[in-house]
Amino acid sequence: MALEKVVDGTVRMNDFINNPGYYAYWGGWEYPLDKSLLSKTLKRLRENGFVDFIEDEDLAIRLTDRGREKAILEKIMLIDEKWDGRWRIIIFDVPEKRRLARDLLRVRLKSWGFSPWQRSVWVSKKNCTEVLRDYIKKVGIKDWVMVLESDNVDL
Repeated sequence: MALEKVVDGTVRMNDFINNPGYYAYWGGWEYPLDKSLLSKTLKRLRENGFVDFIEDEDLAIRLTDRGREKAILEKIMLIDEKWDGRWRIIIFDVPEKRRLARDLLRVRLKSWGFSPWQRSVWVSKKNCTEVLRDYIKKVGIKDWVMVLESDNVDL
């Protein structure tokens, strides 16, 4: 359902940018969607590895792991509100046998705009606590990662 809304929103926004006059003439979002644009958008998402097509009784679309990571990144990067005075602090101690997950977490935190205080302590001013907690659960490292929110941090 969420993927459908994202695709619909992307197609509509792209169509609005390319045809603003039609939306003014039709009086809003009731303007019919361009089916070929929807097809091109889905093709591009599939080619970039963000979605897979699954055939059951009907044709269905699902996000791939890469698609989920991209969605999380976009969600975090879209958070551009005024700083609320709270730090988001990630503290982790992932064991050596899960080194790949630990290194991947560091790479992800850096790409999401977090700053390292130490090798296993990262911080951000972005209000992304819930998104991070969901990501950590999905990756399967919640036993070794702590996400904190605090407005009482001494720098």
